[in-house]
Amino acid sequence: MTELVIESAGPATSLQDAGRFGWQRYGVGPAGAMDRPALALANLLVGNAPEVAAIEFALAGGRLRAAGGSARLALAGADAILKIGGRPVAALTSVTVHEGEAVEIGAARAGAYFYLAVAGGFTIAPSLGSLSLHHRTGIGGSQGRTLRAGDRLPLRLPEPSGPELALPEPPQAAPGPIRVVLGPQDDHFSDAGISTFLDSGFTISGQADRMGMRLDGPRIEHSPKGYNIVSDGIPTGGIQVPGNGLPLILLADRQTTGGYPKIATVIGADLPRLVQCRPGSVLQFAAVERAEAVRIARAADDAFRAFIGRVRPAGLAALDSRELLSVNLIGGVVDARH
Repeated sequence: MTELVIESAGPATSLQDAGRFGWQRYGVGPAGAMDRPALALANLLVGNAPEVAAIEFALAGGRLRAAGGSARLALAGADAILKIGGRPVAALTSVTVHEGEAVEIGAARAGAYFYLAVAGGFTIAPSLGSLSLHHRTGIGGSQGRTLRAGDRLPLRLPEPSGPELALPEPPQAAPGPIRVVLGPQDDHFSDAGISTFLDSGFTISGQADRMGMRLDGPRIEHSPKGYNIVSDGIPTGGIQVPGNGLPLILLADRQTTGGYPKIATVIGADLPRLVQCRPGSVLQFAAVERAEAVRIARAADDAFRAFIGRVRPAGLAALDSRELLSVNLIGGVVDARH
């Protein structure tokens, strides 16, 4: 059986797939990849379905080794260098690693979360339908915890097959503020508080992880209703504002319910861009209506589908029609009569 052997890994390295759904009524959150499009991209480059579990790295990289056979790998997400046997691999290109070869993943040079997918995925039993680790509850992952040196991850495919794949360029993140839909408890904030939230910059504090991001900045004023509510459900991207007036964005490993009012919710299309922001980054918010958020989500999905349609066998990834037309494809042709 082919395995990936972990030789070193950052403290927040874990197995994550598209998430664990249908369990929030029992207090079990979804977990899952922080940047799901990046997970999907890494998987597609090795021929997997987009939701298959991969190794998620947060800022720090790691070192692995193939044992018992060969494996096909691809890295996507934050800007980090992948090396096989000391040789750098082109970005967004799958690569085959052979028995005994070292796999080195550097620290993120920009962004925060990145994903190492392996063709076929891992032969690890899911927990409640998912391999995603929810660290605080010890559900999912490998042995219910983050990955560490000495862990051995068995692979489903004994040997890779087919061509290695590549994309000619990385996806481009949309510029501008993080878009939100106000509510569901925006009535717990004064008009001045709403204006502060939408017109000010907020800095991601050092208290940021898979559970959420605490933001520093001007205090957001609550309305006379106060800052306590009857606990209700929390969506990914929900923005609570407790009594200190500073917003808290709740993410993949969030609690399932909470008793602080939520001033807004980050739209799904902007969550990948949000989670790739590091502590110290300054965020600004812009409100959109729900219908506009749905339109943006559909447009983002269409754009991603068009982008992954450019996946090609690695040797052909850089060739498009303009480049083909610029190359002398018929040089050296001679008259067949001679």
